[in-house]
Amino acid sequence: MDEMKVNTVQSGTVEPLIRIRGLKKYFDIPGKGKLHAVDGLMLDIMPKETIGLVGESGCGKSTVGNVLLRLTDATDGSVEFDGVDIVKANRKELKEIRKKTQMIFQDPYSSLNPRKTVRAILEEPYKIHKLAKGQELKDKVDKLANSVGLEPYVLDKYPHELDGGKRQMVGIARALALNPEFIVCDEPVSALDVSVQATIINLLIDMQKEMGLTYLFISHDLSVVRHISNRVAVMYLGQLVEVAPTDEIFENPLHPYTVALLSAVPKIDFEDQSRRIILTGDVPSPLNPKEGCRFAPRCWMACDECHNRNPELTDTGDGHFVACPYWRDTMKKAAELMESSSDES
Repeated sequence: MDEMKVNTVQSGTVEPLIRIRGLKKYFDIPGKGKLHAVDGLMLDIMPKETIGLVGESGCGKSTVGNVLLRLTDATDGSVEFDGVDIVKANRKELKEIRKKTQMIFQDPYSSLNPRKTVRAILEEPYKIHKLAKGQELKDKVDKLANSVGLEPYVLDKYPHELDGGKRQMVGIARALALNPEFIVCDEPVSALDVSVQATIINLLIDMQKEMGLTYLFISHDLSVVRHISNRVAVMYLGQLVEVAPTDEIFENPLHPYTVALLSAVPKIDFEDQSRRIILTGDVPSPLNPKEGCRFAPRCWMACDECHNRNPELTDTGDGHFVACPYWRDTMKKAAELMESSSDES
């Protein structure tokens, strides 16, 4: 894929904060082959934007986050950040990069050390990077806790003594400790009640405005993604199938998988419940995948070409990219399909 096809939202001379090129992560499965969790990802993430990464469970979203921060090593490709390829960075370079890149994990309980108090957990980043000690360290932790809305008494508690919302606020505080530029938010609210989700999402938005943060927001909750994201990238079986500004992708989806994904969102209008696209066919295995579009076995628009050629992301205009050569017909075909299914019901 050429350079022009990846730089989706550049404006003027603004350069991407993260350049992802041909990123792959394969897992060896003894006796079976290689599982293609991430396969040829190409994407630019711009400064101070939030890009939502969505798709079905098992499509590789969390693996993307782990590979971007090198919590797991990539099989191939590059992730350029601040002039350094994270995939190939040595130990010294990686330590510097990790001051500027952080992760907020899905489970706020298992991601916190149960043997340490909240204060000890928040002190750890400063100690690892030798940035503060003594009274200065105490003051920094107090200020950090206050910035995310943690009451002073929480600092003396252990993770198991806190509710899910408070634990996730501790996770956010830990991620913000070193004033990072880029944060991967891996399903940060999926384990929380709806009311607590709103608190966490609003906190993330406020901290982004205050600190100029850039987020990769991984989620399967499309309503949350629409609320927080500037752009949305849709992933299917290890590959991106559509990337576009948030309103554009929700109002004018062009890939058949995106259309089906959005049609599955629950609606208040009960008469509209039947206007959904029910996918049929088997989900292809990510183990040693065959040539061709990976969505083709479930796609209502698939033809022989789809089963034989893997489509690349194509620029349809205004920063909207889609990996389907028949994108001009998608909405028309989808409307016909939903209309016929509505008549049958």
